[in-house]
Amino acid sequence: MQHTRFNHPRFGRRTALQAGAVGLLGLGSNHLSALRAADSAPVQVKARAAVYVFLSGGLAQHDSFDLKPDAPENIRGEFAPIQTETPGLQICEHLPMLAARSSKWSLVRSLTHPSNDHSLGHHIMLTGRSIAPPTFNASKPMPEDWPSIAAIAGDQMPSRNNLPPAVVLPERLIHRTGRVIPGQFAGMMGARRDPWFINAAPFNSKAYGAYPSFEFDHQNGAHKTGIDFQAPHLALPDGLNLSRLDRRVSLLHSIDDQQRMLDRNASTNQFDRYREGAVQLLTDAKIKAAFDVVNADPKILDRYGRNSFGWSILMTKRLIEAGVSLVQVNLGNNESWDTHGNAFPNLKNFLFPPSDQALSAFLDDMSDSGMLDSTLIVMAGEFGRTPRVFGLPQHYKLPGRDHWGGVQSVFFAGGGVQGGRVIGSSDKNGAYPAADPQKPENMAATIYEALGIPREAQWRDDVGRPNHIYYGDPIRGLT
Repeated sequence: MQHTRFNHPRFGRRTALQAGAVGLLGLGSNHLSALRAADSAPVQVKARAAVYVFLSGGLAQHDSFDLKPDAPENIRGEFAPIQTETPGLQICEHLPMLAARSSKWSLVRSLTHPSNDHSLGHHIMLTGRSIAPPTFNASKPMPEDWPSIAAIAGDQMPSRNNLPPAVVLPERLIHRTGRVIPGQFAGMMGARRDPWFINAAPFNSKAYGAYPSFEFDHQNGAHKTGIDFQAPHLALPDGLNLSRLDRRVSLLHSIDDQQRMLDRNASTNQFDRYREGAVQLLTDAKIKAAFDVVNADPKILDRYGRNSFGWSILMTKRLIEAGVSLVQVNLGNNESWDTHGNAFPNLKNFLFPPSDQALSAFLDDMSDSGMLDSTLIVMAGEFGRTPRVFGLPQHYKLPGRDHWGGVQSVFFAGGGVQGGRVIGSSDKNGAYPAADPQKPENMAATIYEALGIPREAQWRDDVGRPNHIYYGDPIRGLT
């Protein structure tokens, strides 16, 4: 008698995760959306970490880390330089706390790329690739986009303490029109390998800056929308206590046993690992506390700041301590740093104070804990700003600067970076690199090297084609 051989159905990992982790465990929170597995095994590396502070909108180099006090007034702007802790190194007068800690950080004043467009600039600086993919669409992310630095780190780094290797917080980057900014996702690697997004605030098209205490409007200054910063809700769903959770986990184990009997070749390791991560997020007090930054010790909040910038940086610190390998922290929703007009009062009153405070507290705590040496911190925007200060009286009362990919200053600290150094320089007008030009590819390579990702490592797209990770050399002279 001839027997017909049946092939047992195979479900995609994403389907399994949704049906298993969400359905059986009862996990319905969007904050668990990244509990999905990667196809390739992570690289086994030391416990290193990186933080990418992203200033959406574009930080003006002339008004922050590369002042030109001897340039004409319409180039140098309104801010004066101050001396930092490092002899000969000057930065903006409105960053006094960072100036007092220059022994902990260094600058690259010569990073350049070819785009002055917000969307493409984001894609370039979030992926570390200066050339747009063939199907790039400024209006929306595309499946063929290059994967973000965060997505590649998440694909390559091992999970520690059942946490996702790469996290983006406190929100996705969305334009005030509702257009989702390209470059922040996994692109060609497939959506299941997107970094884990922690959405700590709902989208608000009228909210800018470090809400609530430093929230502003580009045209009218101080502004209140009532937007709230909320830690991810990691409580068990109504009616599901720990006893019932244990029973559901036991049920999952029983189902796993049946599945292994049906198909001993089915690979469930990745699913098991992320399901365990879901349980740990719900039951581990230390990990839950990492998210509850709004209710942190008042003394800690006094140092970091009771605003979205301070809370985001504090959450970043706690996630790194808990075992996350890379955190991209977006300081400023809705392209907050896009200072076309009223630039100087908005930087002085709303953007610099919370950034200066939160970053300085972060540097101090990471240094005091001994973690700064193993954690690289990078801060950049999608581009710099034009040398020329100009006015748009139809929109703003006071002048500002336009988009400028020609050069920007990038901040580096930790991860072996020696403090008080300046790599490269811009020309006398702060328009283009004058010495040691660097590209986004070099910045990305510096992050990958700090994480311990080897030069020969690769990521694979959805059909298994290998792709390089490194497209440039790490920036030399920082360490």
